[in-house]
Amino acid sequence: MIMIGIIAGSGVYDPTLLMEVKKEKVQTEFGLPSDEIIIADFEGIKVAFLPRHGYRHTINPSNVNYRANIRALKKLGVDRILSVSAVGSLQKEIKPESFVFLNQFIDRTYLRKNSFYDGITKGFERVCHINVSDAFCEELRKPLVEEAKKLRIDFFEKGTYVCIEGPRFSSRAESALYRSWNAQVIGMTLCPEVSLAREAEICYANISMVTDYDNLSEKGANVEEIIKTMKSNTENVRKLLYATIPKIQNERKCACRNALNSAFL
Repeated sequence: MIMIGIIAGSGVYDPTLLMEVKKEKVQTEFGLPSDEIIIADFEGIKVAFLPRHGYRHTINPSNVNYRANIRALKKLGVDRILSVSAVGSLQKEIKPESFVFLNQFIDRTYLRKNSFYDGITKGFERVCHINVSDAFCEELRKPLVEEAKKLRIDFFEKGTYVCIEGPRFSSRAESALYRSWNAQVIGMTLCPEVSLAREAEICYANISMVTDYDNLSEKGANVEEIIKTMKSNTENVRKLLYATIPKIQNERKCACRNALNSAFL
């Protein structure tokens, strides 16, 4: 039986749709994940829900234990991850409340441990050069796109995410630089989550929920606007996730499942 991991904010979790709900505290070689993981059954499919910032949203993006989060899901048997991120738009045509299904990323973080293979942890002593040319699994992206069309959600099928360190927002000069790179959205949580999923040979897809116009607006990014948009769009995220999960195929035929085969010297 497949198990789907969902990494998102606590607002996406809907207990009314789930059965056999239980919480698990998972210890890993890299410490504890952000919070307890909810294990549940949804239409015969096992789902593991993990709040990236904790259930009370107390962990800032730089301090999220990304390695423990991905490793904990792997230990539970998760082989697909659907993640949800709040992002700012870098392009005028990508409006707040729309979704972007990422196919590329640019990593601008610098404080985070970005590999399991640190040369110290038992079982992870080797040097790993993981291939992230196409880090987002097409087998997961495809049903997201198909279900978004059915639900008539405003979305963009592809996009590049610039992941900044945070927790501050970007300066206007930084935003202008990222726009010149032809990136579509900006956020603080995708990296190293996406590359760690690849190291764990877990399929990974992301729903980037656009909450604001970053520095395209006169005011610039602000928390009040972001929270307001997130609340208004949470229902669409829920609908999309729960429509997509039953459409995910049991058998994996993608490159994600063998990502480590050519990663070691």
